[in-house]
Amino acid sequence: MAEQPEEQKGTNEQEEVVIDKARGQLSDLWKKEDYWAIWLGFAMLIFGMLIYFNNPPAKMNEIIDNANKIMAAESEKATFKTIEWYKASDKKKKLKATGSPIGKKIKTFTNKPHSWKTNPLEAFFMGSDAAEAKKKKGEKKYDAARLQEESTLAAATSAQAAATAASYANPDLNKKAKESIETWRNSHSKASKVKKKTKVKPYNQIFPLIGMMIVLGIFFGIGMHVMGNNIVQFLIGFTFVFFIAVLAYLGSSQATMKSIGIGYPAWGILFGMIISNTIGTPKWVKPAVQTEYYIKTGLVLLGAEILFSKILLIGIPGIFVAWVVTPIVLVTTYIFGQKIVKIPSKTLNMTISADMSVCGVSAAIATAAACRAKKEELTLAVGLSLVFTSVMMIIMPMFIKAVGMPHILGGAWMGGTIDATGAVAAAGAFLSDKALYVAATIKMIQNVLIGVIAFCVAFYWCARVECAPGQKIHAVEIWHRFPKFVLGFIAASIIFSLIYQGMGSDAAYALVDHGAIRGMSKIFRGWFFCLAFVSIGLATNFKELADYFAGGKPLILYACGQSFNLAFTLLMAYIMFYKVFYHITEKI
Repeated sequence: MAEQPEEQKGTNEQEEVVIDKARGQLSDLWKKEDYWAIWLGFAMLIFGMLIYFNNPPAKMNEIIDNANKIMAAESEKATFKTIEWYKASDKKKKLKATGSPIGKKIKTFTNKPHSWKTNPLEAFFMGSDAAEAKKKKGEKKYDAARLQEESTLAAATSAQAAATAASYANPDLNKKAKESIETWRNSHSKASKVKKKTKVKPYNQIFPLIGMMIVLGIFFGIGMHVMGNNIVQFLIGFTFVFFIAVLAYLGSSQATMKSIGIGYPAWGILFGMIISNTIGTPKWVKPAVQTEYYIKTGLVLLGAEILFSKILLIGIPGIFVAWVVTPIVLVTTYIFGQKIVKIPSKTLNMTISADMSVCGVSAAIATAAACRAKKEELTLAVGLSLVFTSVMMIIMPMFIKAVGMPHILGGAWMGGTIDATGAVAAAGAFLSDKALYVAATIKMIQNVLIGVIAFCVAFYWCARVECAPGQKIHAVEIWHRFPKFVLGFIAASIIFSLIYQGMGSDAAYALVDHGAIRGMSKIFRGWFFCLAFVSIGLATNFKELADYFAGGKPLILYACGQSFNLAFTLLMAYIMFYKVFYHITEKI
């Protein structure tokens, strides 16, 4: 056979390299953790949609149409939301796909350990006698709350009648009616919460938890097997990781811990660290210590909860607070860490800066993947975030109340500064429903930046940090560094936003919010995150972290960055909500 010319050989070799790279990238779809996070996340979302979209509440469309007619009529005649308007709105809010028979079965199966005060066994088991006693106690509290609600409703009805008699032309009567109705709504909200305590039933959560362990073990085990890991070893270790996750939920469900906001993330890391730094994490458990695998799958599910329609409700002022402040704080904190504090590790500096400025653990995971931070650095950033979050979620609402800060401003402030989404909701609820709404929406807007920040960090690291002098940056390098699971996060957000828009907000509230999301993805996301926090603890050794704490530099960086974040966010929230776009604030 005639020998090929050298030029032809070179061309063939280049083609073979391109083909090999293409094959490698194609095999990544089933061999890489990031892609499995996407496949598993979307499998869960599709399963939730199939169940809840096919089991809508009875007469859903009829109830929605009637309620909307009443609300439209009331909005035309009055300058404020009337009692009839709120009652019609309440009828729509009662429409929840999770209330269907299959929805109730799923809830029973997926329940985490129940609340308890002094006896931890109550978290797993409650007999009929204990349930009846607790129910009667709840009924007494509800009777008192119901009487208070009826009293405030009577006052609101009287005030509204006076405003109606004046044809809503008297500003003083309108203001009095509006304030009276708001008082009634607050008492109505409290009564509704207390009413839940009258629906106590006997339960045995042991067997559902065992079932959940088996389901989740197989769920993640499939991906582990296809990625080339031993599925038997994974499942054996997973039983231990899941058991510690249950203990983490047990700690967070204790009444006192619940009230002060110490949630499952802190307990998961604490229990894991106790084990890893005393007896050591057993070798047979380590195959299931898969922090990023669990949390990346959970983050894909989180994307489905970030709906653009909800972001638009707060509008431009919320976007300024979340999308302008956040990148400025991140870049400023990173530069401060490099130039002033002189953090030795750039990856640690960036991970802490993103964790503190964007949205805590989720942003830390995405950023750490983008800049390839060490697992010890990620653990340190997450630990600092949890400590500051626990303190801020308690102190900030108290401070806002003490100084008489408007709840809309306080909600925007907390939403833009407290790291964890759950902590933001808890802190907002401590103030009022309005503060909760604003805080949660601001945090949701901020969460959108996870993907943007991950891409920007990947680009910066390729272009400046790890690029040799004179070397050109290639798109392929950014692609390899970019955390692919973020694509699943973004895709879930876009798809569910389109579904929400297509259904209309009312039907989507029943089928998406209180169906596929709250009845499926949000429940499992909580489990995935809990498994991840336990894994962080089990993989963390204080000796490995000692060098990073030298001189207290990470703590100084976080504290200074968060202080700047608090001041800047409050200033921006005040300017946007009360100076520039005050007309939007008046409608909230």
